[in-house]
Amino acid sequence: MSGHSKWATIKHKKGAADQKRAKVFAKLIRQVEVAAREGGGDPAMNPALRTMFQKARDSSVPIDTIERAIKRGTGELEGVTYEQITYEGYAPHGVAILIDVLTDNRNRSGSEVRTALKKTGGSLAEPGAVSWQFERKGVIILPRSAEEDDIMMAALDAGLEDLADEGDTWKLVCAPTDLAAVRTALEEAGIAIDSADSTMVSTTTVML
Repeated sequence: MSGHSKWATIKHKKGAADQKRAKVFAKLIRQVEVAAREGGGDPAMNPALRTMFQKARDSSVPIDTIERAIKRGTGELEGVTYEQITYEGYAPHGVAILIDVLTDNRNRSGSEVRTALKKTGGSLAEPGAVSWQFERKGVIILPRSAEEDDIMMAALDAGLEDLADEGDTWKLVCAPTDLAAVRTALEEAGIAIDSADSTMVSTTTVML
């Protein structure tokens, strides 16, 4: 009985892990499709696609799956068309937020975002109401074990703009168009990378 119980527990945990992995894969594949549709299917000429391609590979998405996603994005293969939409809003206490959504139905997503914000005490804002408080940046997170001098030597000429000690990690900031170059420079220097992504960064901060 105990053996059966142990097997059931393992099976349940594996099932949960597989579901989580499938959700991550699906999200990354959609992001690859959007990047390919908006900037073309050649990662060498499309920085956004290059970043998403590497992010998908880091999460062990198979190469052929990524390539099919690129072809769907460029129209070489048929598939559901996704678009990326950024909603602007306010969280409780007037905190400005941006919400990136990948969707195949703009109207449905707008309604769902509005409802979710309302339930948590926030509200949806008009386009431009809060986006001026953010700018898109490339953000790379490194383990704290990396040496500051090594990071600077590797990344400065590739486009590094800022390096911050976050306690357990290093946070590197660069222009989104330089993200792939900075990442490559770090990898060639043998520096491990925890994550690398293009994201919206607040231009103002408040000390808590």
